[in-house]
Amino acid sequence: MESTARTQTPTNDEQSNVTYTIGELAREFDITLRSIRFYEDQGLLSPTRVGTTRIFSRRDRGRLSLICRAKRLGFSLKITKTFLDLYESGNHQVDQMRFVLDKAKERIKVLEQQRVDLEQTLKELHAITAEVSARLGTGPSA
Repeated sequence: MESTARTQTPTNDEQSNVTYTIGELAREFDITLRSIRFYEDQGLLSPTRVGTTRIFSRRDRGRLSLICRAKRLGFSLKITKTFLDLYESGNHQVDQMRFVLDKAKERIKVLEQQRVDLEQTLKELHAITAEVSARLGTGPSA
């Protein structure tokens, strides 16, 4: 089933009727159809169905955008699902912002430690290559 045309900026009423196929979303977010189906199986997306065809709404597209962003930032699906579920709750904005703030701080701490570890590993590898190169008489190479 083909989606509603999006060449012009739709009005609010038209925006609520915009739909997407699984293929359109896969192309837009550069992910596989299987990934989208997996997110659906995990309860992160809930497209309507016409027969066996999945019809995704603007809400589903927005959720998929957040899922992809959370993945890029290194958040687990469990954390992503919790974040998306908070949006469905009554006091969603404050709860969501607090949750994101806490998780972002945790993620920053982990990434900063990984950076320190990576820098130490690189330093050791450079020392090893310099030592081995010197023994071989080839000089260091990057």
